[in-house]
Amino acid sequence: MSSENSSADDVRRTTDDEQRVWDVVVVGAGPAGASAAYAAAVAGRSVLLLEKAELPRYKTCGGGIIGPSRDALPPGFELPFKDRVHAVTFSMEGRFARTRRSRQMLFGLINRPEFDQQLVQYAEKAGAELRTGATVSRVEQHGSAVPDRRTVAVVLQGGETVLARAVVGADGSASRIGAHVGVKLDQVDLGLEAEIPVPETVAEDWKGRVLIDWGPMPGSYGWVFPKGDTLTVGVISARGEGAATKRYLEDFIARLGLAGFEPALSSGHLTRCRADDSPLSRGRVLVCGDAAGLLEPWTREGISFALRSGRLAGEWAVRIAEAHDAVDARRQALNYAFAIKAGLGVEMSVGKRLLAVFERRPGMFHAGLTGFRPVWKAFVGITRGSTTLGELIRSHPMAGRALSAFDRAPQGDNAGEPGAGDAGAEDTTPRAAEPRGAEG
Repeated sequence: MSSENSSADDVRRTTDDEQRVWDVVVVGAGPAGASAAYAAAVAGRSVLLLEKAELPRYKTCGGGIIGPSRDALPPGFELPFKDRVHAVTFSMEGRFARTRRSRQMLFGLINRPEFDQQLVQYAEKAGAELRTGATVSRVEQHGSAVPDRRTVAVVLQGGETVLARAVVGADGSASRIGAHVGVKLDQVDLGLEAEIPVPETVAEDWKGRVLIDWGPMPGSYGWVFPKGDTLTVGVISARGEGAATKRYLEDFIARLGLAGFEPALSSGHLTRCRADDSPLSRGRVLVCGDAAGLLEPWTREGISFALRSGRLAGEWAVRIAEAHDAVDARRQALNYAFAIKAGLGVEMSVGKRLLAVFERRPGMFHAGLTGFRPVWKAFVGITRGSTTLGELIRSHPMAGRALSAFDRAPQGDNAGEPGAGDAGAEDTTPRAAEPRGAEG
């Protein structure tokens, strides 16, 4: 449904008496916003989904769909996979490359424009109304634009006001709704990415296999995700290392033998993780996904966090819309925050600890993933969705004790080199048989 649909007439300001009040207004039509709109619409509420861009639109993202993402999708959703991953090559700045394989699919790869558009279509089928080209300037919960205490005013660029009983902010990492709520950030990283069309012979070498390369800056890594005739190649590191991150991407692409191919698109994006005490609501306004700073701190994986938090936000926004006073609305908002912290918050806490260890001892991570069966099995379980970081620590006391030990351990002289365990990695591929492009 385009921004010119008939619902636009319903939401335009006429007089306070005539203006429509939506049950739920969702700002942002990415995975978090579309999931929130779907969840609220399925519950039978009137839902308006606002998006500033025209759809489909590109987003800087590797496009990996792991098990938790798949499990959070609407019933019957057919994932538009460009490839299915059965093997992962791990390396450290191009060295010590080892490939581990799985008979079953580890995860799938999608293009975000197609995936996001399909999610929005599901929300529309559930009853949500989409309005594109709608940029939100601010949210007001008090003042002349707000007719009563049960209503939130969403003010658009140009002055138009949309009214709602509850608002979900899913407007990305530079969220205006997040600013209204008071979201506080604990970690900001810079991701750079290139979409590189390649000949069929090169594409065939990468089919079904991704590369993860531990990078030169603390906490950094690069990836190659194959999507048919295009390779998504990217790197990520802490913000403030912009020049070094750009050099890493350039060197990474050159090392892979891909420098001779012209990227169809190059982009950058800041990812933001919330602080532990960052709010998730204010009055009748909730935030989810990137707008709330919800993503896994170590890998910076955000799609599963967007889908899961968006669904919860949509469900609790329905309850807030039904609340008849501020006390009840506050109770529902606190319940939403508890649901987020009990699940995604635990995963983020473990991810932060993993990132801290990885920054100091990347070689240990490489050795574990390539040469220690329990670590590889944990990786497989997380990507397939049979476990999460939080469940892993809760159900395997040894994992928790090992992580605590690594938390306390000082950085060794060989922190950047794989340990002896790397040499015996199970399911490794000899260098002579390594598919072209896996190692420089």
